Amino acid sequence: MADAPREAWITGIGIVSSLGEGGDAHWQKLMEGKPNGNTLDYPPFIVHPVAPINFDSQIPKKGDQRQMEPWQRIGTYAAGLALDSAGVKGHPDILSRIDMIVAAGGGERDLNVDSTILTGTPNAANPAAFLNEKLMGDLRPTLFLAQLSNLLAGNISIVHGVTGSSRTFMGEESSGVDAVRIALSRIAAGQSDIALVGGAHNAERPDLLMLYEFGGNCLKEPYAPVWERDNETGGFALGSLGAFLVIEAREHAEARGAKPLARLSAVVSDRSNRQPGAATAALGRLWDKIKDKIKPAKAAVLSGATGARAATAEERAFLEAHSDLAVRATGSYLGHGMEPQFPLNVALAAVALNQDRLFPPADASGLEKPMDGKVYQVVVTGVGHWRGEGLALVERVG
Repeated sequence: MADAPREAWITGIGIVSSLGEGGDAHWQKLMEGKPNGNTLDYPPFIVHPVAPINFDSQIPKKGDQRQMEPWQRIGTYAAGLALDSAGVKGHPDILSRIDMIVAAGGGERDLNVDSTILTGTPNAANPAAFLNEKLMGDLRPTLFLAQLSNLLAGNISIVHGVTGSSRTFMGEESSGVDAVRIALSRIAAGQSDIALVGGAHNAERPDLLMLYEFGGNCLKEPYAPVWERDNETGGFALGSLGAFLVIEAREHAEARGAKPLARLSAVVSDRSNRQPGAATAALGRLWDKIKDKIKPAKAAVLSGATGARAATAEERAFLEAHSDLAVRATGSYLGHGMEPQFPLNVALAAVALNQDRLFPPADASGLEKPMDGKVYQVVVTGVGHWRGEGLALVERVG
């Protein structure tokens, strides 16, 4: 008879966003129930910029900070917060065994080089030679137009001494879902004892706003909470996020005297073809895989709904079919951060479980309803703006 799957505990969280850093700061802002977005820096687009951060506290060497672009600094900082939260920072015997799984995009471009090339090419006597000269002379030797996606994991290893196995997943929202799913699967199967899982996203990039707007995805002013965005004004408001979780086997945590913030009981994912109704159906299939574990009277939903029109409408149809569960869309507060959105919502689920309650509704659409009782379970949803669906079940321990 096969051994039963091992229980996985969340023992550390590190989160940064427009709401601040850490669980307490996020909870305080969420309880205020006043979501908003920044329209000042990139009008007419709504952006949720990261709150001021003293990077020195987690990345003490200025040289390390200088060679990172913002997304790497945000992620390395959040990873340090998670390691501190779990009580493993500065313990090389544990850090050397931590398996790291990072969800990352393609890295940031050097906009100055891009601008120089675009401006100079039309007037160059030999455009091909001009392009080659700029690529060879203006870019860092280790990079080609954009940073490598695995540089975040490398910097976390260098700065914090996490030297176990390392995996980097790409694929926008799906990469965040699968990073958490693979960590849970490895721990449950006995292939890993402790993992650092998460990602980072810098939303304050004109090139990203341009690319996503080519697909008609960006939310423009005026700001509206996720569920109040209609077919005419819908879209996502990009948010700068950093989110990391320390997930470990219960036995491993108990052996070192660590206390759980929550239990990660299930993570399931899918990738539907996104024909009309496909995402709703995919969420239904995923729900069927975890529904026997859910106690509706004690459960709530933290939705990662993006605000993108088609995807959000399909997720809403799924949630309306489960109207016995209180729903909250964190994107109304944080914006949408692509890769780290799912890990961040898993972290916020752990925060809510430790607070024994859910934060107030943030929209007037009627989907988000008050919840007066204690919360013992949180279902986290992740529906990609273009592809990918996922659910996680996070539970209170004890």
